[in-house]
Amino acid sequence: MTTMKQPVETTPAAFMARALELSRIAVERGDGSAYGAVIVKDDRIVGEGWNRVQVNNDPTAHGEVEAIRDAARRLETRDLSGCVIYTTYGYPCPMCAAACYWAGLDRIYYGSFPTTVVDGGAPVYERC
Repeated sequence: MTTMKQPVETTPAAFMARALELSRIAVERGDGSAYGAVIVKDDRIVGEGWNRVQVNNDPTAHGEVEAIRDAARRLETRDLSGCVIYTTYGYPCPMCAAACYWAGLDRIYYGSFPTTVVDGGAPVYERC
């Protein structure tokens, strides 16, 4: 398992910058659309992911879901209470928001630039 690339500062802007860096990886590698996400607990990145829909032939491999999978694997738990997610380019889609809810994440932060981090609040499960 690889070591997480931790930002020098533990600020929302620094965590969003890492999520944006991961979104660029998705595009550069041709893995999927430009979406990246990091899961943070106690001011440390514990999971990260980017859109891998194309490369995995998996319509659920959005950046947020990949970050949740990574954090759960690294922390060896399905309960990510005490963690928050930073994700790029707007509030997560309904599938990803539900995944954040079911993973137990405390809050969702999103943005398009490190300087514009929006607190999206606690994940909400919208029943069908």
